[in-house]
Amino acid sequence: MKALVTGASGYLGGRLCHGLLKQGHSVRALVRRTSDISELPPPSSGGVFELAYGDITDYQSLLDAFSGCQVIFHAAAIVEPWLPDPSKFFSVNVEGLNNVLQAAKETETIEKIIYTSSFFALGSTDGYVADESQVHCEKRFCTEYERSKMTADKIASQAAAEGVPIVMLYPGVIYGPGKLTTGNIVAQLLIERFAGRLPGYIGYGNDKFSFVHVDDLVDGHIAAMDKGRQGERYLLTGENASFKLVFDMAAIISETKKETFLSSVPRRLYMF
Repeated sequence: MKALVTGASGYLGGRLCHGLLKQGHSVRALVRRTSDISELPPPSSGGVFELAYGDITDYQSLLDAFSGCQVIFHAAAIVEPWLPDPSKFFSVNVEGLNNVLQAAKETETIEKIIYTSSFFALGSTDGYVADESQVHCEKRFCTEYERSKMTADKIASQAAAEGVPIVMLYPGVIYGPGKLTTGNIVAQLLIERFAGRLPGYIGYGNDKFSFVHVDDLVDGHIAAMDKGRQGERYLLTGENASFKLVFDMAAIISETKKETFLSSVPRRLYMF
């Protein structure tokens, strides 16, 4: 099986490339010319691992990259809390998905699209435990990132209804070792905490998010390729926990003082 991974230079995308290779699959990684590819495997002979230069906003580059592949892992996205130009969230996260879907339709070899959405696309649960039937209420959004992922989720669901062989995955907050990007926010926050640049907890401290280890997330993506059913939605989430718990655990393990400061932000809970 030959798989194309978009967002391959990112935290999840890079780990996914390694996971697919470990399982014996051939991998083509879609990266930009300016991408940091230091944590990707070196290109190999015979096309077991190869780079394809392009961008999900460049339609022709997708057509070229998809050629000869059977599975598309669409993991590329802008994952940021804020951007000075919020339209970039939509040009990448929404229009980028549209481009991937259209290019896949034009590529005869594509058998399945594994789309990495986000639990933010499903909205806050406001304290209750949700399942795969959860949909965003569309009444309030924390960020433009959340709004863009919700919009993209509707496009993916519509594509599935039209018979596109897409499987939709919804990761929680990703944590684990590896590349420091905004996709690995837990590691970044812990580094800031131990450097003394983070004065306290995030939000009210006890707000809960659903966390998932990056290795479990990679396994979930590969399982979706092997067993995921067309049009189905799968939550790839784990323990519901607060950032207060995360930082308190870090303080106990490191034998350092716990944080006491709480910032005042709107209450949002994402539990699955």
